[in-house]
Amino acid sequence: MKTLQFKTNINCGGCVRGVTPSLDGHDSIKSWKVDLQSDDRILTVEVEDSVTPAEVSRTVSEAGFSAQPLERA
Repeated sequence: MKTLQFKTNINCGGCVRGVTPSLDGHDSIKSWKVDLQSDDRILTVEVEDSVTPAEVSRTVSEAGFSAQPLERA
């Protein structure tokens, strides 16, 4: 398992409800959460090791939102 983080435009409870079916329906995404308190709206995703940031971004995009991978320091 690994943790990936993304800056996203998921910015309210309605947006979270909108993206939930896509993220919950992805077999390799084990858990996720959006920090709605952060100005950057950080999406944190726990995924299987084989999942790429691009795959998560694509899943979020298909739900109508954006997710830009954050670089790890």
